Amino acid sequence: MYGKRLPIVDAAGSPAAQASGGSTHTKHATVEYLTTRKDELVGWARKFSLFPYPFVTACCAMEFMAVSASAYDTDRFGAALPRFSPRQADLLMVVGTVTQKQAPILLKVYEQMCEPKWVMAFGVCASTGGFYQNYASLPGIDRIIPVDIYVPGCPPRPEMVIDGIMRLQEKIANGRHPIVNERF
Repeated sequence: MYGKRLPIVDAAGSPAAQASGGSTHTKHATVEYLTTRKDELVGWARKFSLFPYPFVTACCAMEFMAVSASAYDTDRFGAALPRFSPRQADLLMVVGTVTQKQAPILLKVYEQMCEPKWVMAFGVCASTGGFYQNYASLPGIDRIIPVDIYVPGCPPRPEMVIDGIMRLQEKIANGRHPIVNERF
């Protein structure tokens, strides 16, 4: 099974079109198995090595501090040490209200982060603008940067934030990781 060459098939399951040279492209089953396992290993490692960058702007900061305290220890999820440089972080936690003047700063912080990177909107103000329906507040950070996890609440309870971190970990573990390529 592991040394057998497998033909490439399309989405319907029929053999793919012949290449211009008249031969079909094949792969070894061993390489497919090892690539899958390597992808799972990288996903597992990234899942438990989150380095958050807290972009804290408003009242949700108190709940962020509670999540970081010993009662709700985020160290067991691999997200214990916040990084205060975007170049050392891979999880951007936007905590609180973002104003129109802060939006370019948030975008610059996001662009300075290395790949892979994830974003968590912490609280209703970061998710939708909250109860601030005026010209100065940004109606959700997803208008300027992509958001992976939304944590609702005003302010969100620490249990909700931990649940958000766990859902992000599932998303990371089940995703594809770009260090794996077709040449292995």
